Amino acid sequence: MGRLMTVATCSLNQWALDWQGNLERIKESIRQAKKAGATLRVGPELEICGYSCADHFLESDLYLHSWEMLAEILKDDELHGILLDVGMPVMHRNNRYNCRILIVDGKILLIRPKMFLANDGNYREYRWFIPWKRPTHVEEYYLPRMIEKIVGTQKVPIGDAIISTPDTCIGAETCEELWCPQSPHINMGLNGVEIFTNSSGSHHALRKLDIRLRLMAEATRKNGGVYLYANEQGCSGDRLYYDGSAMIVINGEVVAQGSQFSLNDVEVVTAVVDIEDVRAYRSSSSRGMQSLDAPPYQRIETAFNLSDPSDDFNPQLIPSKPQLIHTHKPEEEIALGPACYLWDYLRRSKAAGFFIPLSGGIDSCATAVIVFSMCREVMKAIGEGNQQVIADVQRIAGAYEKEGWLPATPQELCHNILHTCYMGMSAQSSAETRNRARDLAKEIGAYHTNLDIDTVYDAEKNLLTQATGFTPKFKVHGGTVSENLALQNIQARTRMVTSYYFAQMLPTVRKREGGGGLLVLGSANVDESLRGYLTKYDCSSADINPIGSISKTDLKAFVNWAMTNFQLDILKDFINATPTAELEPITTSYVQSDEADMGMTYAELSVFGKLRKENKLGPFGMFQRLLHDWKDMYSPREVADKVKRFHHYYAINRHKMTTLTPSYHAEGYSPDDNRFDLRPFLYPAFFESWSFRRIDEEVEKMERRAGGKEGAEA
Repeated sequence: MGRLMTVATCSLNQWALDWQGNLERIKESIRQAKKAGATLRVGPELEICGYSCADHFLESDLYLHSWEMLAEILKDDELHGILLDVGMPVMHRNNRYNCRILIVDGKILLIRPKMFLANDGNYREYRWFIPWKRPTHVEEYYLPRMIEKIVGTQKVPIGDAIISTPDTCIGAETCEELWCPQSPHINMGLNGVEIFTNSSGSHHALRKLDIRLRLMAEATRKNGGVYLYANEQGCSGDRLYYDGSAMIVINGEVVAQGSQFSLNDVEVVTAVVDIEDVRAYRSSSSRGMQSLDAPPYQRIETAFNLSDPSDDFNPQLIPSKPQLIHTHKPEEEIALGPACYLWDYLRRSKAAGFFIPLSGGIDSCATAVIVFSMCREVMKAIGEGNQQVIADVQRIAGAYEKEGWLPATPQELCHNILHTCYMGMSAQSSAETRNRARDLAKEIGAYHTNLDIDTVYDAEKNLLTQATGFTPKFKVHGGTVSENLALQNIQARTRMVTSYYFAQMLPTVRKREGGGGLLVLGSANVDESLRGYLTKYDCSSADINPIGSISKTDLKAFVNWAMTNFQLDILKDFINATPTAELEPITTSYVQSDEADMGMTYAELSVFGKLRKENKLGPFGMFQRLLHDWKDMYSPREVADKVKRFHHYYAINRHKMTTLTPSYHAEGYSPDDNRFDLRPFLYPAFFESWSFRRIDEEVEKMERRAGGKEGAEA
């Protein structure tokens, strides 16, 4: 007869330093797992303190409070009768480790430190922790006195060991260890580990879940085994959204999958597994031969059974079957990821709602539609009876209404949460953009205001004339490039100041009970930021930017998707509109165009961004690559000109990246200076650089060769 056992993993919406909130979510996940009959529960990485504590990991308080929270778990009899895999930081011999704590019935079986740390892109784990660089090594850990009193022992094992029960063997991995070439689960599996746990703090990025799913499947496809993946879900306190997707995989097949985007604070995923399936899967002689050469692990033994020790047949316990994996299209990811992130940010910041300077262009349009998508997700959660969401809605949006109020539609909720404003200039702003902004706000239900900033702009512009006697002019009126930019920048920065003024006062204007201001949302996309096509401290400067790491190409695809799926016909007008900043006067022969101003298309900017960051190419390497990729579109000299133009503008605008509004992270080539993309912000002049000289030399060689061929053919 097979050994049937129910196992559970989970996604938790943890928050950095939210000690009591994090503890309650952990406890609730254990209660739900037990209710489902599970005998093993796995939680996310560093779930007790929250993954995003950053430099707080260097504070001794954090380790003390982590042990205090763990003590509450150990003492709670309601949480006994299940093997627990809980994440927290541990200090051992004056070193800080990212650890898993394996617990059963109020006793600590093992402290398992992370062996391979995440230290690229968004992650800086080496700044706070050191890896356990001793495979299969185990030593003794002296417990804090408060824990010693609870568990009745002074020491527990710490190190790279595995848990042996009467019916199976369990090994723990942590996040990055799954992504490494030589993952611990390989040798663990060869040593007889049948159940692997992986506890993660893995962030959402567009198209990333596919990679994660393949890694989980491959972890057991060759070696066999049960793989339980747990992850945080939600905004933990920084730019990242942790996208859940708790998973259970058996022998390379997914048998249970949790949601990637959700407003639930606790989501538990369970499956019934037959451990005999793993043993049958591992019957090949080649695997058996390799297992003889694998390094031995110390086994920490426990009498706790994951299966029913009586071996009685239970007709209600049916092994979970493989299921189709569900992934979202990138357009859906944009609709859901930033939306769930914004809800967490709003409810945890205690703000009264959002404010968006709505320009009538596709970027601010996409930002507003993301907030509308958030309102749709909130309405779904209300319909499902999510009490936390209901309480948050009544506190935030219900402040305008009678006690006990709940919205009936996403538009009704949006009207109380989202505030938009069109800030025009009589000479620069068109009726088309003004009307598009108004009509979009109406369709999604936003509270909309419409004004012109001419008087403020004129007052600021006239200061220079009063002080110096000089009156600057736009380019179309005969002004210089410097004059033209200065006059554009006055408008852009005026909009930023106006945005914060309105965000602070609109709740008061609307007589909102309890006060509180609005969060200003920025709407500069990743390509504009990369090129530096924005004014420093303009209306792209905000509290948070939902689209700051999303390309123009993906944003247009998202808006097109939302037009149908959200039934917003007005979005067709935004898709067909020419992108323009509307910062220069409109004449009969001239209308400002973003791509003309930038000297490159948004599609080209995406290519430059990916080659620079993801492919790690400098100017010369990028030129060589694009000679091949663009050979059917551009001549070598045209390729060279485009590459040099991009790097020139990237360099001279690099200082702007240091002040970018914190953005939701969604794309691998984000230029976010604060954590993800660390570069100098004072560059030598690229047009005088060695790399540009090398590009010019190669172009001249190619043109000479091409000229020689043409002469020979003639």
